[in-house]
Amino acid sequence: MPRRRPGRWDAVPEQHGRRFVVTGASGGLGLETARVLAARGAEVVLAVRDVRKGDRVASELPGAVEVRRLDVADLSSVRAFAADIGPVDVLVNNAGVLAVPYRLTADGFETHLATNHLGHFALANLMLPGIRDRVVVVSSHSHRAGVVDLDDLNWERRRYQPYAAYASSKLANLLFLAELQRRLTAAGSELRAVGAHPGSTATAITGNTGSAVKTWVGDWGHRLAGMPVWKGALTTLYAATVDVPGNTFVGPDGLLEMRGWPTAVGRSRDAIDPDLARGLWRRSEELTGTRFPLDT
Repeated sequence: MPRRRPGRWDAVPEQHGRRFVVTGASGGLGLETARVLAARGAEVVLAVRDVRKGDRVASELPGAVEVRRLDVADLSSVRAFAADIGPVDVLVNNAGVLAVPYRLTADGFETHLATNHLGHFALANLMLPGIRDRVVVVSSHSHRAGVVDLDDLNWERRRYQPYAAYASSKLANLLFLAELQRRLTAAGSELRAVGAHPGSTATAITGNTGSAVKTWVGDWGHRLAGMPVWKGALTTLYAATVDVPGNTFVGPDGLLEMRGWPTAVGRSRDAIDPDLARGLWRRSEELTGTRFPLDT
């Protein structure tokens, strides 16, 4: 049997008796995360926009898999899902969009803000009373280029730049992670919030940029320089199943965190700014109409 390279981790623990919700689980990293969890004995809920596509991929997965409709960009869908899901051990906030053209969701929010941050913010707070272990927040190394402008979250005053909007939403993910853990600790809760990013992974996330050139460059860039999906999903699986402290951020251990095996990684100075995190939390509460449910 070949010896393991030091630092390599791909041995996901057994998950029998545990229930997971994975958003955006009909393809890419979400589907691979769900596949591995189900193979390790977990009950997995695929939370997807397209139920027919979800049913197709679920039919090929091992174990106990359930498909439920969830559009994280639509707060009415988020509320309906949370009201009916019941207890879970782990919520994996994975669904996301990257560098899409400017448009507003049904709730009037810019698409990156709505999909990558606000929908998952609301979902976690609504589900929190029924979560038994942790919330996993999937961010990106691109958060380092992000700027969260609390006075212009919706990109109404600034010139819209798709990649900048994406990076800002990924920074918002980490600010949410830090503030959620702070609130859990202050409330005396044993729940934890853990973050992850997949480095450069060959998924189809660049497929909705609205530009054939950008889509092609992004797709082939990830294929040539990035990891296969099975390996890119390991950071999320690590964050979801390994006993790590709250507010841990997991990423690849290689050069620039683009490739490699899961390990705890750092984050930008803005991502650990407590005032910015609290300010974003307040604005997110106002915009979604949801609150941290464990406040006394």
